[in-house]
Amino acid sequence: MSENKDLHPTTSGQSVEDVKFVYDFTEGNKDLKDLLGGKGANLAEMTNLGLPVPPGFTITTEACKVYLASGEEPPALRDEVSAHLAALEQKMGKKLGQPDNPLLVSVRSGAKFSMPGMMDTVLNIGLSDESVQGLAQQAGDERFAWDSYRRLIQMFGKTVLGVDGDLFEEALDKAKAAKKVTVDTDLEAADLKKLVTTFKKIVKKEAGREFPQDPREQMDLAIKAVFDSWNGERAKLYRRQERIPHDLGTAVNVCSMVFGNLGPDSGTGVAFTRDPASGHQGVYGDYLQNAQGEDVVAGIRNTVPLAELEKIDKKSYDQLMQIMETLENHYKDLCDIEFTIERGQLWMLQTRVGKRTAGAAFRIATQLVDQGLIDETEALQRVTGAQLAQLMFPRFDEQAKVEQVARGIAASPGAAVGKAVFDSYTAVKWSRSGEKVILVRRETNPDDLDGMIAAEGILTSRGGKTSHAAVVARGMGKTCVCGAEELEVDTKRRRMTVPGGHVVEEGDVISIDGSTGKVYLGEVPVVPSPVVEYFEGRMHPGADDADELVEAVHRMMAFADRKRRLRVRANADNAEDALRARRFGAQGIGLCRTEHMFLGDRRELVERLILADTEEEREASLKALLPLQKQDFVELFEAMDGLPVTIRLLDPPLHEFLPDITELSVRVALAEARQEPHENELRLLQAVHRLHEQNPMLGLRGVRLGLVVPGLFTMQVRAIAEAAAERKAAKGDPRAEIMIPLVGTVQELEIVREEADQVIAEVQAATGTQLKLAIGTMIELPRAALTAGQIAEAAEFFSFGTNDLTQTVWGFSRDDVEASFFTAYLEKGIFGVSPFETIDKDGVGSLVKAAAQAGRATRPDLKLGVCGEHGGDPESVHFFHEVGLDYVSCSPFRIPVARLEAGRAACQSEGSDHR
Repeated sequence: MSENKDLHPTTSGQSVEDVKFVYDFTEGNKDLKDLLGGKGANLAEMTNLGLPVPPGFTITTEACKVYLASGEEPPALRDEVSAHLAALEQKMGKKLGQPDNPLLVSVRSGAKFSMPGMMDTVLNIGLSDESVQGLAQQAGDERFAWDSYRRLIQMFGKTVLGVDGDLFEEALDKAKAAKKVTVDTDLEAADLKKLVTTFKKIVKKEAGREFPQDPREQMDLAIKAVFDSWNGERAKLYRRQERIPHDLGTAVNVCSMVFGNLGPDSGTGVAFTRDPASGHQGVYGDYLQNAQGEDVVAGIRNTVPLAELEKIDKKSYDQLMQIMETLENHYKDLCDIEFTIERGQLWMLQTRVGKRTAGAAFRIATQLVDQGLIDETEALQRVTGAQLAQLMFPRFDEQAKVEQVARGIAASPGAAVGKAVFDSYTAVKWSRSGEKVILVRRETNPDDLDGMIAAEGILTSRGGKTSHAAVVARGMGKTCVCGAEELEVDTKRRRMTVPGGHVVEEGDVISIDGSTGKVYLGEVPVVPSPVVEYFEGRMHPGADDADELVEAVHRMMAFADRKRRLRVRANADNAEDALRARRFGAQGIGLCRTEHMFLGDRRELVERLILADTEEEREASLKALLPLQKQDFVELFEAMDGLPVTIRLLDPPLHEFLPDITELSVRVALAEARQEPHENELRLLQAVHRLHEQNPMLGLRGVRLGLVVPGLFTMQVRAIAEAAAERKAAKGDPRAEIMIPLVGTVQELEIVREEADQVIAEVQAATGTQLKLAIGTMIELPRAALTAGQIAEAAEFFSFGTNDLTQTVWGFSRDDVEASFFTAYLEKGIFGVSPFETIDKDGVGSLVKAAAQAGRATRPDLKLGVCGEHGGDPESVHFFHEVGLDYVSCSPFRIPVARLEAGRAACQSEGSDHR
């Protein structure tokens, strides 16, 4: 490690001389995840609980951040590590790499948020040509010692020295082939000794240096490699995918080794206190005899179910069950546990709150409430809108004729259909071309992450519920089937063979069911999920498995609705969508886009209106449109009776209602060439040329169109008022709100409002019906946000149009940029997520907040909502709660998600207030 004595500031601003960079496992606790990372904090917590944890220490995330900022470890770090290593050696009664009785340690990453397989780990540090002999003598097992040494060289070479891992795998395969065995446990001590020599030659050739024999050099280089792995490509990709901040850094855990590869009375495993796929209570996990931990998560050897451990080693099994109960009650949640058994002695290597599927999350949250471990407020924090959205995806039709060819382990639920691909590069390439793909591998590894993200689902022939593929897929909400052993996957020839000899070539369509583990040839049709059927009112909580999930969702939605302050409305343009939204829990319509009412046959009427040369032509068009608009609104008010309906007056870019200028030009040119009559088309072409815009999204649309085309907005206001009067006459309760789009200055709104008030008064006089129609505006331009205090003088409500506001704040054309350069921006980390998907809090969000405050300063009772797609985005909903909006509006399908997140946002605010 660096001996440089220059001072580097920590991220907290303190000099490194004032900071403690290393903590013994006895010094930390589970609440120090920011400093010790998740793994280190939980190792400390288990140590404090008196559980059997191998002694060790943690290097903090602060040390990592200093290293990443300066390129050097903090000067004090080496001395702190040395002091803690000396204390560890004294505790263990042996020294690191001691020739006759070596202390061996693992060096493992551990960030605040779990990033399975994304950063580096090195086991068996301290072994050398000399100490391997001492380990063999102390263990009484030469084979074990040489197996541990070859693992160190393999892991160290790949992780620390950057050697291609396939070179080690190929050498291992050759050794097994020469011995005529298929698994590495059948290699004997002499075989492994030769393999060590081969591995060292690979290191020398590929890394340009000898494998280090100094145990402290091994440890120091491994620590540095773990720091560096924080900025490895796969770690950065995973953080972008999971929206984990890039500035957290990773802690490094140095832990004394315990060995699961000492023979049949030893082993390693992963356990869950509940099934992470379903949430059901029971014994879940994988165990592998005579193995180290990496063998389990890598899926290289097929494990046995955890329940088998009771037959193999009942004492350890009983102790593990007791510890699992202790941890679940202590953490009050599903726990994911890694353990090793060394010659009958159980050791706990890690625990964390386990990743789970969406269905499991809802079931577990309600189970824990029923057990009295958590309350409803905490339960809402255990589920997310994103998980609820997953539960609303379709599932395979059980009545369909299917050709099942295999069955593996149901690792992460869902119904995925796509073309089989056999490497990540192809998965990404085909996905970007619009193809749906299923990534098929023997087992995945961290380098497959980009392909896993691109794929609809993941299928492996090896591994179990705790394999890399299963853990990562559950975290991402991807459908996954693991351990389908009947499949022969040949990645080099890009094919797999299914039972019966049928060959699936790359590009052939397959279907996988992550809820049952079944694999099918071809495309299997899908049906609505039971959760959607529940929201539609077609399914009610009951007793079978599907209804059990529905019951859990029902209860969590009830919790959320009781807690939330934000109301949730729908973006809906017709009665059918409005009725569906109401079934999904909408409390009104926040955005009715009237331009959607003028598509199809009606488009020509609007075209005539816009192109009219005379007042007579214009009046004729308006007269034809009025009854159509009125009927639209009557149906909408009936569907949403008693609930507010916000109707946006016409707001299309002008070109959407004009003939295509190129097509029209061709027609005129052809007519002239053929000397055919074309006076009307020529006149139309001249009008289109006159109105043609280079950038229609910033042109004659919204309030501008209403001011330039006389009678357009007043026709729509009259239709709204007459429809409301008709519904009142029918004993209905219409609650219409008229929204003026694209206002940039209060004068625009004042003119339109004056005309609208006059029309409403005329309708009231004609019908004898008292109407209360609120008039407000969309805030979708930066100028509108900046002058919101003035605009509120003429507006009774604001609805933030965050789609257009994002376009105009960023200077982005949404239709163009998402396809052209957003992918590059996401890959380079400029965006963590598209600003059209989740609101840009610093830019767009600051305008929303400022406009809300300024508007209410002018008009304290100003109603505030949002109607862009951000209204259904979970993270954005929390922001809108924080800035004090009254409601969010989103597409009908996203209403349950918004309801849930609004409840979660209220709970989080309560927690913040209490703190």
